[in-house]
Amino acid sequence: MTARISYDEVEVGTELPVRSFPVTRADLVRYAGASGDFNPIHWNEKFAKEVGLPDVIAHGMFTMAEAARVVTDWAGDPGAVAEYGVRFTRPVVVPNDDEGAVIEVSGKVAVKDDENRTVRVDLLVKSGGQKVLGMSRAVVRLA
Repeated sequence: MTARISYDEVEVGTELPVRSFPVTRADLVRYAGASGDFNPIHWNEKFAKEVGLPDVIAHGMFTMAEAARVVTDWAGDPGAVAEYGVRFTRPVVVPNDDEGAVIEVSGKVAVKDDENRTVRVDLLVKSGGQKVLGMSRAVVRLA
């Protein structure tokens, strides 16, 4: 599959729309049910603190998926993402209040590959003012 956005319309430096994703403890419980990852560091504050975490933390794959939404929404087709990878640098800490946490994602086109008609999108992913994903990159096949 290819994206609805045209390869010829995109230049190196093209910025993707910035997005913010709120994360609450309820979101983490729903994600645990969907993913089967019921590790108590993602829902039990007492346990998370006993193992040295500052509080409950979001699942790494949840954080990674939220960041990928910026790319898939921009491209218009999730199937256009040919590669995606990240390094987990810091956890997203989710306090037990109405606001929870926020994952902030920005991205821009860093590389164009004319032969394959792909672009590499580099993402900046933060929560609480700190970078939570490093080397967050997606290769997207464009029309």
